[in-house]
Amino acid sequence: MLATPGSVPTGEGWAVEVKHDGIRAAVTAADGRWRLRSRAGRDISSAFPELGVLPDLLGGRRVALDGELVALDASGVSDFSRLQHRIGVNEPSTQILRAVPVTLYVFDLLVIDQQDIMAAPYAERRAMLEELQVHGTAVDTPPSFTDAAAEVYAAAQEHGLEGIVCKRLTSPYNPGQRSRNWVKTVIPHEADVVVCGWLPGRGRLRGAIGALVVGAYDRAGELHLVGRVGSGLSGASRQRLQQQLAPLRRSDPPAGHAESVAMADATWVDPQVVARIAYRSWTGRNQLRHPVYRGVLTDRDASVAQMPD
Repeated sequence: MLATPGSVPTGEGWAVEVKHDGIRAAVTAADGRWRLRSRAGRDISSAFPELGVLPDLLGGRRVALDGELVALDASGVSDFSRLQHRIGVNEPSTQILRAVPVTLYVFDLLVIDQQDIMAAPYAERRAMLEELQVHGTAVDTPPSFTDAAAEVYAAAQEHGLEGIVCKRLTSPYNPGQRSRNWVKTVIPHEADVVVCGWLPGRGRLRGAIGALVVGAYDRAGELHLVGRVGSGLSGASRQRLQQQLAPLRRSDPPAGHAESVAMADATWVDPQVVARIAYRSWTGRNQLRHPVYRGVLTDRDASVAQMPD
């Protein structure tokens, strides 16, 4: 079952959970055996052997669980860029297991013993899940809160988390369906970046800016390319940017970055125009995830474009 993107629900009758930045995974366990499957249904058990603790945690009971696989950073926050080191690695080495341990955050119970409970309301499924006490070194059941969406959203925002998921207490579990009974709200983060160039548009955008190439400075004052931003650019904003950037053209990229070599069709400019963008998160390689253009800041110097510490 999948959540529908939307704003934070109001009113009563909602459970709320923190949204974690990982990959969806389903677990089945019975008689001391277990299987982990991806959202696409592929068996990924061999890639995450640390979840072999599940049968013992479940006392040998037959269960089907839904959850999220995450890799946590030093502060205990899920970090998708860390998880990338484990995705697709079958039978990982001891070194990788130690360097990037994963945790399965379980948030729903679908089958218990011989009983399929997917038609039961979320509140009942959740109560039965908590009775299982699924907590271990590589598995945990994060908390769920009732009728506290605004409060949990504010807390998630304060702690730099990805967002929240709200679920109607009365909702059944509908496998594979995207439902308005589950609503995910991603917390937008904002950053100021400096425009370093642009990539040409294609198709209906031929002759216009397709995406901006943006950068930010590290603590030593060195400029780095941090991403490409095409989302959020309207026709009018593309025209204004083209007019602003045309006098700033230069022959080479203003920042040294391996990615610039692959952008032979880029037009480079002096790093003077500052733009504000919304984004999901920074990757471990200091690249922006899901950046969206918000606008140009005419009253800002390029030095405000700073990479995260």
